[in-house]
Amino acid sequence: MAVNRDKPGRWKADVAASVDMYNDWFMRFAPKAFRETRVQTTKDVESTLRSTDNLANIQPAMMRQHPEILPTLRMSTCPPLAVDRLIGLAGVSSTLVKCMEIEKKLPARMTQAATDKELARIAAIIEKMADPDIFVWLSRKSQPATEPEIHRAATIVADRLCGAVANPIIRNAQEQRQLAAIKNWLEARGYKQLMTGDGVKFDAMPPGTFSFRMNVPVKLEGGAKSVNIPIDAAINPRTAKKSGFPVFFEAKSAGDFANTNKRRKEEAMKMTQLRSTYGKKVQFNLFLCGYFDSGYLGYEAAEGIDWVWEHRIDDLTRFGL
Repeated sequence: MAVNRDKPGRWKADVAASVDMYNDWFMRFAPKAFRETRVQTTKDVESTLRSTDNLANIQPAMMRQHPEILPTLRMSTCPPLAVDRLIGLAGVSSTLVKCMEIEKKLPARMTQAATDKELARIAAIIEKMADPDIFVWLSRKSQPATEPEIHRAATIVADRLCGAVANPIIRNAQEQRQLAAIKNWLEARGYKQLMTGDGVKFDAMPPGTFSFRMNVPVKLEGGAKSVNIPIDAAINPRTAKKSGFPVFFEAKSAGDFANTNKRRKEEAMKMTQLRSTYGKKVQFNLFLCGYFDSGYLGYEAAEGIDWVWEHRIDDLTRFGL
């Protein structure tokens, strides 16, 4: 039986209440989450400066040992360099740069000699384009950088890095808060959390248990291969039979309407994969807070996906919980 997807007459009021809840959270907690990330990022940038002689001596060996510093180096130039711009300027392999950016490691198939040659090209570009207004000591020949100058420069670069990933920082903080709300609600009703290290698979969860970020295998189109898809919350009702199937929830938050409509197919794809693998017994639902308009809700409802609004979390009971 549907809980919210078959009640479009309530959608408008729920959207307004959800937007208000998200905005209230954002005003009170988003700046704190951003500041905490910026503090840690500043420390990471300071570490990078120390390992590069304050950008005066960037060595391939150091970059090979710490490939994760590449985003910091890109944000240290004037102007800051996008990934593709750095690849073009340095004339290096896109595989090398993207592995360092995304996977924080070097390509396995590149020889050390080839890697060092390309890392030296990247280092030359960074040193040549290092922002003189941030790294003021680079134009001085005798006086080394002072600690206040280094900290100030690290803070500026950290702001650039955090600014580039501001939305993911906020999304991550909001997701943690949403999962905490589900956890509190369930534990208040006698549910027990299964930790990811417990080794319990989703289809062997005891009644009255729940788990976060659990991997569920699904078959790809054609059925020849299977992959794991992450499920934010898997909950096995207390009244479930021993072989019962858990209820799945995806925690979703959004700070604007445009972004949600771009991402709405993601949930539909998960639902399709789950149902093609496990049949109609799958209950895949959303836990929503923020800017989800009628267009988004109608699309998900048409795909058979239901939802719980965080501002009305007690609707979880209507899913048999």
